[in-house]
Amino acid sequence: MDLDLVGKRAFVSGSTQGIGYATAEALLREGAEVVINGRTADGVRAAVRKLEAAVPSAAVSGVPADFEHPAQVRQLLGSLGEVDILVNNVGVFDVSAFEEISDDEWQRYFDVNIMSGVRLSRHVLGGMLTRGWGRIIFISSEAGVSVPSDMVHYGTTKAGTLALGNGLAKLTRGTGVTVNTILGGPTYSDGVARAIEDVARAQGVPADDMKRAIAAANPSSLLQRFIDPSEIAGLATYLASPVSSATNGAALRADGGVLTTTL
Repeated sequence: MDLDLVGKRAFVSGSTQGIGYATAEALLREGAEVVINGRTADGVRAAVRKLEAAVPSAAVSGVPADFEHPAQVRQLLGSLGEVDILVNNVGVFDVSAFEEISDDEWQRYFDVNIMSGVRLSRHVLGGMLTRGWGRIIFISSEAGVSVPSDMVHYGTTKAGTLALGNGLAKLTRGTGVTVNTILGGPTYSDGVARAIEDVARAQGVPADDMKRAIAAANPSSLLQRFIDPSEIAGLATYLASPVSSATNGAALRADGGVLTTTL
C-alpha cells in the first residue's frame, strides 16, 4: 500500500533507538522527511548515520534535546520548523516501589512523559490547522489503562497521555488534522532488552531463556511473546498517513492482547 507520505515532514521524539527509531525508519521508507531526536548529539549523529545506511534515499536529520530540561526543549522548538507529522514517543520508565518514588522523580516523569507531548503539540498544532493537514500521534502504553503496582508513576503518566490526545483531537473538529494514541504492549525495546540481560546475568541464565519466560508469564497476553518495535511503528506509520483520515481521537491497541477489555 502506498501511504502517500512523500513530501511530508515528520518529527519523532526519543528516536535514536527502540520504538522511536523503528517509527523513524518506517516513515523514511514511505518517503517522508524525518527529524529524529535523542538526549545527546553523539547519539543523534550515530542514529542518523544508521538510518542513512538502512534507507539510502532517506532525507533524515537530527536535533539533540533532553526533555527533562525545558531550556533544551525551547532550543529544539526554535530550530524545528514546520512539521506535518509529530510522533510523541519519548518516555522514561522503570520498576519502583510506590513508597520509594520521590517528588523529584514524579516530576521527571511528568516532564518527560507528558510535558514533552504538551510542548511539542502546542508548537505544531496551530501550523497544522492553518495548513489544513497534520498528524499528531502519541505512543502510550497498556500500562495507562491497567496501571502496574510497581510502575505507578509510569502508568499515571501514560494515562495522562491518553487524556491529552483525546482532548487535543477535539480541537481538530472539521479539519484535516488528526490526533491519535497508540496503546503499546510489552515491547522488546533497547531498554527492556538491557534490563532482561541484567536480570539474566544476575541469575546465571541465558538472556533468550529469560526473555521467553517473562513473555510466557503474562497470563493475559494473546501474543505470548514480546512485541517488536517495528510492529508498533507499522501502526504509527499508518496513522501518520492520509489513508487514516477517518481515525481521529482514538486510542488504538497494539498491545498483543494484554488488555482484557473489548475496547
